[in-house]
Amino acid sequence: MAERGGRGSGHGSLDKSITLPPDEIFRNLENAKRFAIDIGGSLTKLAYYSTVQHKVARVRSFDHSGKDIDNEPLYEISVQEEITARLHFIKFENTYIETCLDFIKDHLVNTETKVIKATGGGAYKFKDLIEKKLGLKVDKEDVMTCLIKGCNFVLRNIPHEVFAYQKDSDTEFRFQTNHPNIFPYLLVNIGSGVSIVKVETEDKFEWIGGSSIGGGTFWGLGALLTKTKKFDELLQLASKGQHTNVDMLVKDVYGGAYQTLGLSGNLIASSFGKSTTADKEFSKEDMAKSLLHMISNDIGQLACLYAKLHNLDKIYFGGFFIRGHPVTMRTITYSINFFSKGEVQALFLRHEGYLGAIGAFLKGAEQDNPNQYSWGENYAGSSGLMSTSPDVYPMQRTRSGTFDMLEMDRLERPLVNLPLLKDPSTYIPDTVDLTDDAMARKYWLTCFEEALDGVAKRAAASQPDSVDAQERAEKFRQKYWNKLQTLRQQPFAYGTLTVRSLLDTREHCLNEFSFPDPYSKVKQKENGIALKCFQSVIESLDSLGWEERQFALVKGLLAGNVFDWGAKAVSDVLESEPQFGFEEAKSKLQERPWLEDSYSQWLERLKEGPPHKCALIFADNSGIDIILGVFPFVRELLSRGTEVILACNSGPALNDVTYSESLIVTERIAAMDPVIHSALRDEKLLLVQTGSSSPCLDLSRLDQGLAVLVRERQTDLVVIEGMGRAIHTNYYAVLRCESLKLAVIKNSWLADRLGGKIFSVIFKYEVP
Repeated sequence: MAERGGRGSGHGSLDKSITLPPDEIFRNLENAKRFAIDIGGSLTKLAYYSTVQHKVARVRSFDHSGKDIDNEPLYEISVQEEITARLHFIKFENTYIETCLDFIKDHLVNTETKVIKATGGGAYKFKDLIEKKLGLKVDKEDVMTCLIKGCNFVLRNIPHEVFAYQKDSDTEFRFQTNHPNIFPYLLVNIGSGVSIVKVETEDKFEWIGGSSIGGGTFWGLGALLTKTKKFDELLQLASKGQHTNVDMLVKDVYGGAYQTLGLSGNLIASSFGKSTTADKEFSKEDMAKSLLHMISNDIGQLACLYAKLHNLDKIYFGGFFIRGHPVTMRTITYSINFFSKGEVQALFLRHEGYLGAIGAFLKGAEQDNPNQYSWGENYAGSSGLMSTSPDVYPMQRTRSGTFDMLEMDRLERPLVNLPLLKDPSTYIPDTVDLTDDAMARKYWLTCFEEALDGVAKRAAASQPDSVDAQERAEKFRQKYWNKLQTLRQQPFAYGTLTVRSLLDTREHCLNEFSFPDPYSKVKQKENGIALKCFQSVIESLDSLGWEERQFALVKGLLAGNVFDWGAKAVSDVLESEPQFGFEEAKSKLQERPWLEDSYSQWLERLKEGPPHKCALIFADNSGIDIILGVFPFVRELLSRGTEVILACNSGPALNDVTYSESLIVTERIAAMDPVIHSALRDEKLLLVQTGSSSPCLDLSRLDQGLAVLVRERQTDLVVIEGMGRAIHTNYYAVLRCESLKLAVIKNSWLADRLGGKIFSVIFKYEVP
């Protein structure tokens, strides 16, 4: 790990005493193609674009002509190398800049550029050093333009980027839902002074005001008052101070509240007011706190007035003065709430320190049009948001010396909202916020910890011919374990903590160590077994009367959903009882009384209403689930005259069926069943990818092609199945059309919390 060295006071005495492990700090540097840098008064933020080579799992259908297909694998599995794009952002203290530039110079191999975009005041100070060390021409960019471009980028691409600060709450942060339209907003950047910018569109913004009273004022006056030389130390003093010992309050003047004007007795009437009347020494802590309140209230009132003047209700605060410090966020939040009477919201950004570097990078990459893509945070390579507790900050950063990292992966396809969401601006994918629910958080973190050894074992076993599979599996195990420990201490590190984020972080860590699809062989085997049973299941269903068949179809959907290797209760059964199959799963289902009401409504809709025009079905697991559960249901809808869009994951996660696997499975089913065959031929059955590689489902980040198809086919029914997609996420999702949410609860703790038993079923039929 990097070790902290002594601080240099000037350009000539920069620290060189640290070592930089490339696998932790400057990752993929040898493949870096383009650079940008943002140098402030004390922190440097470096951005670079690199290509990342990683393993991906591919499936390809065999040519079964003239072969005994009963004894042949359904398809071929291969692991191939793929090149993808990644953005790296690294933040470190200026004292290490020379060492870092030397390190970059020594490891550069494939850079394509002769220019480095630079912004921030330090871009001038360190221009010659950068050009000398890297041999790149420094091209300076406007600070405010870069900040706004960076802000737009994180607002658009990182869910749970924005948070409100909550004073004296168990949860320090209240993360906001990403609004589909991020404009307009007010950006208040607090550095040495204050800049207030109204942002109307991607390229339209204007500086509308500011103040010379900002972070520089706080540091300058604070240094005079307390003899403290460092900004962070001054904030530490303020966090321990009591401003009421120095400030004159309303009650000090009037003996209580000033009822005529509606002013409470605890409001500040005069900052430092007591210092003019009391002949005594005041503590450094109290003076620092009073000064912080004075400046924050000034900034808050100014920002609030501009927001009201321009009819804006969102203010994003950033800059050196903020940087995640609780005392600054708390005082600014209070000030905005007070002066706006709660009508304007003070908001902060999880990655506000990177905005300038991101914007500078985007300026240098305009010819590649990076905004045409969607990007996703790579949890495996990102530091996450630090705790703002004054007892922890800033010593906690010794975890990686003084370095913080953010990594963003370019996604294959643009992601958009599902057009059928009733209100995308209020849609929250996740059912339970583990950041708020301490009991649930403790349970699920422990659950993932206890499952970790099994996941690592499964990962190693999936690559029996690899000589280093065991070593990589152990590295995965250690990395994910460390992430879980971080989340125990800082549950807000990557935004709102949910079961979905825990699952996604695990998938990111598996991919980091080249385990793209640990369940590929399991899925291959289970798909093959289920296909052999398909015709007999269809024959059995076709022999039933209409009403009896509808119930059997729903029961089959639910029974298929039992086969989830991500649920320990199921994986234990599947490993110990190889003969456990479709009929055994049906016998395990626990039907609850309220199922009957919702099912009766669904049955009545099928009886009395016209056929649905088009149904969108989000599939869950491979094998029995999709083949014996979903496809018979799809077949019934097609027989009623309903078109079907079957959406599967773009990439692997647990034993969930992927889009490429679904193509092969559907082809084989079509060869056996004339209904499916004709529907494929006539494009009444369409297979699409979701754009996701998660066991859960975020309806605000779906493949753009899927969204287009949903509109074109006038979809009026959405079916979501599976515990990850219909319980951990989307249980409360409100759509503009009819919907079915089906799942089997395969976790005893969750079943008990919901008032049921393990293998209880969820069947929610909802009408808008």
